[in-house]
Amino acid sequence: MREIAPFRVMEIMAQAKAMEAAGRDIVHMEIGEPDFVSPQPVIDAAIAAQRAGLTHYTPAAGLSALREAIAGHYQDRFGVAVDPARILVTPGASGALQLALGASIDPGDRVLITDPGYPCNRHLISLFGGRATTLPVSVENGYAVTPRSLEESLTEDVRALMLASPANPTGHSIENHLLRDLLIRLRQSNDRLLICDEIYQGLQYERPPETACALSGDDLIVINSFSKFFGMTGWRVGWLVAPKAMVEPIERLAQNLFLAAPTAAQHAAVAALGETSLEILEARRTAFWERRDFLYDALQQLGFGVGERPRGAFYLYVDAAAFTDNSDRFAQQLLAQTGVAITPGSDFGTHRADHHVRFAYTTALDRLAVGVERLRGFLRAGG
Repeated sequence: MREIAPFRVMEIMAQAKAMEAAGRDIVHMEIGEPDFVSPQPVIDAAIAAQRAGLTHYTPAAGLSALREAIAGHYQDRFGVAVDPARILVTPGASGALQLALGASIDPGDRVLITDPGYPCNRHLISLFGGRATTLPVSVENGYAVTPRSLEESLTEDVRALMLASPANPTGHSIENHLLRDLLIRLRQSNDRLLICDEIYQGLQYERPPETACALSGDDLIVINSFSKFFGMTGWRVGWLVAPKAMVEPIERLAQNLFLAAPTAAQHAAVAALGETSLEILEARRTAFWERRDFLYDALQQLGFGVGERPRGAFYLYVDAAAFTDNSDRFAQQLLAQTGVAITPGSDFGTHRADHHVRFAYTTALDRLAVGVERLRGFLRAGG
C-alpha cells in the first residue's frame, strides 16, 4: 500500500469540485470521462430490466446475450470473428485488468508498460506480485514502443507487455501491422503475453478503428469497456477477450473477486451495441473530433509542444517546458488562479513528467474556449 500512489487527477477534481461548491466557475479538462449522458436506449434498457425483475446475479462470465452482442460487434464493425465463449464481461476495464494480470502473473514476473501510461497499471501489477518495468516513449517517436526498444527489454523474467491503443494520456494509436511486429518479438519465448487495452476504441479520428482481436494467437488478451466510447462510465461494465485456455481460470478468479458485473448494467450494455445507440455515439465521436482540433490548434498557438495530432481518445498530452519545470505546481497554480483544471504529467509516470500536462477535451466546445482564454491570460501573466 505504501507504494500505491493516489490518482492525482482525482485529487485535482476534488479540489475543483470544492471550488465549484464555493461559487467558483471551473472549466474541467482534468477528468477522463465523457461529458455526455449515456444514450437514452441504454437508460431505457436498464429500467426495463429492473421492472422485469432481472435483479439477480448473472454468471461470472456475464450474460450470454451480452457476450454474443459483443462478438457481433466485432464481426459487424471490424469483420473479425470472435467466439463468444472467449469473451468475459467484467466490472469495467479495471476489473478486466485485474483478471488478466491475476490469471497470468506470478510473483517476480516483470510486465513491460509504457511511460507515460495509465497510472493504475503499475499498481495492479504489483498487487499480484509482479514488477512493472517501464518503456519510455516520447513525442519524438510518436509515443510508440518500437521493436528495438522492446527487444532490448526482453529478459527471461518478462511475462507480458501491456499496451493501450488509443492510449491514455497521449491519444497514440497502434496500427495492427505495428502491433504484429511487437507480437513477433514477444514470441521469441513461448511464455509471454500481449495485453492490449482498447478502452478508447471507437474514439478514433482520421482512420477507421482496428482491433487487436484481428491478430491470431493464444498469447493475446484484449481488454475493452463500455465507459469511454459508449459513455457508460458509472455503469461499471467492460469485457476481455481471452485465449481459450485462459477462459476457465479467469472465470474462476472472477467468481472469487467480484462474482459478476452489475446485472442492470449488463442489460444496458446490450442496448449500447444496438443500431440506435451507435448512431448517437458516432455523432458524439464527431463532436470529440471537433473539440480535439480546436484545442490542439489553440495549445499549439499558445506555445505548448503538441507533436503530431493524436488520432484517438480525448486527450492532448503536451510539453509545457516553455512555461514550467514542475507540472504539479503548474496545474495547481492554473486551477487556483483561473479555475481551469488539468492533470500534471506526474500522474502518468516519470519520463519527462515534470514538463508535461494532460488536457482532456471532455467538456463542451464553448467551455474549452473559455478555458483557453483563461490559460492565455495565465501564461501572459507569467503563471
